Amino acid sequence: MKKNAFHSPTRRGFLAGSAALVGLPAIAAEDEEQEYDPLRPPPAAEPAVRHNISSFRSIDWRPYFSNLNGGAILVDTVSRALHYWSADQSVYKLYPCSVPLTDELTRRGRTSVIRKVEGPSWSPTPSMKKRNPEWPSYIPPGPDNPLGTHALYLSWQYYRIHGTHDTRKIGRRSSNGCIGLYNQHIQELFGMARVGTQVLLI
Repeated sequence: MKKNAFHSPTRRGFLAGSAALVGLPAIAAEDEEQEYDPLRPPPAAEPAVRHNISSFRSIDWRPYFSNLNGGAILVDTVSRALHYWSADQSVYKLYPCSVPLTDELTRRGRTSVIRKVEGPSWSPTPSMKKRNPEWPSYIPPGPDNPLGTHALYLSWQYYRIHGTHDTRKIGRRSSNGCIGLYNQHIQELFGMARVGTQVLLI
């Protein structure tokens, strides 16, 4: 990629809209199954983001997992919280997160972490590029990337738990499938979770 590729006038227009992209599914360029509009803002009726994590409820892992082999992640899309337990039960973490915009976009059930990427890149789908030809075909890791600093890829294709540079998204219905965390939280979770960690979305 050319060094000055993002210094064209169209870059400003893309970045202005990309704030709404954060927290959306990190879909590979070839994806046509899970179409979405990255310029769609979160619903106007959404309440202000709660930054006080103490308002969330700590829970036990046993009703959700038969064991903690490899560690476990539970995402509660109702309370908009992500819970993590280490395999040896010595670590329990609770993080606020962004969740999908609607029930139709929300996938629930069991999956697992299959890949970990520090500094993820992003590419628009072909149909997105067709609608927005001025958009870059590829955004490398860095402050302009809508996937934040780290990403956990799940066994469900196109679904990830990733960071975001747009902190307004956290605690809201603001994605079309993926789960978003503050960058400092995904970095911490990234360091604890491993390939094979169990994930359950409820």
